[in-house]
Amino acid sequence: MGLITGVFTFLYHLPQIYKWLLKPYYIASFLMTVAFLVVRKTPGLCEHLATQREDGNSCDFDWRELEILMFLSAIVMMKNRRAFTLEQHIGNLFLFSKVANVILFFRLDIRLGILYLTLCVAFVMTCKPPLYMGPEYIKYFNDKTIDEELQKDSRVTWIVEFYANWSSDCQAFAPIFADLSLKYNCAGLRFGKVDIGRYGEISQRYRVSTSPLAKQLPSVALFKGGQEIMRRPVVDSKGRAMSWTFNEENMIREFNLNELFQKSKKLNKACGIKGEEQIEVPPEVGSNVLHPDSNTEQPKQSKKDQ
Repeated sequence: MGLITGVFTFLYHLPQIYKWLLKPYYIASFLMTVAFLVVRKTPGLCEHLATQREDGNSCDFDWRELEILMFLSAIVMMKNRRAFTLEQHIGNLFLFSKVANVILFFRLDIRLGILYLTLCVAFVMTCKPPLYMGPEYIKYFNDKTIDEELQKDSRVTWIVEFYANWSSDCQAFAPIFADLSLKYNCAGLRFGKVDIGRYGEISQRYRVSTSPLAKQLPSVALFKGGQEIMRRPVVDSKGRAMSWTFNEENMIREFNLNELFQKSKKLNKACGIKGEEQIEVPPEVGSNVLHPDSNTEQPKQSKKDQ
């Protein structure tokens, strides 16, 4: 039953997957993922490879290679249990497939292993995963504007994401945070982001560690009158983030977004703004038109600057 569900899920997302594969990052990742399979199965090439099979067939996997591939499958399944987007599922598959390929190539021939490892390093240094560039109502802060914006109006509640472009978890959370901003942004409830991978002073000021071991990226904090009210994930005394899943349901529940939005509409009425005008109407996909009441910068311009 699980296999059938997985097949239908794959077919449902096939147009989106096809669109991803047209991007250079995913094309290169896919080619590097299947590299060992291609080398082992290509006629005219596989005959010259070493093998530990009893029948001497060098064009098929031996028992040790099968063990490594099965172990890879188990690791990917375990990691994907905490994945909440299709991008994360595919990203985990690409990442651990490359690690397995390094081991397989070094075991096969040290020269092939060095060559593949060199390609992996070059890939990491030159090919970055594509950033989310869809519609959103988000203001991007820098080290000079964040304090001013958070303290400008005590009636405005800010939900701010601290992120880094190199973090795969931040990249996976980006479309979810953008979708929440489309649904809940209004005059009294605003959404913001700051790249602490670029602005290290903000990382220290707001006590958000950029270390991969701390697992604090992304971090989302709720601010009222410039004061932090709460944040997720919660950080323990040792500086490590407690396990928390960044999905839309958890964000709405933990930050009481529905209640905050209702209170914000009352604030809009008190300011002489009709409540009906504060109901956000998401723009069409690919549109960069912002709400008139929002002083947010256009996301595409901000991301290009970053």
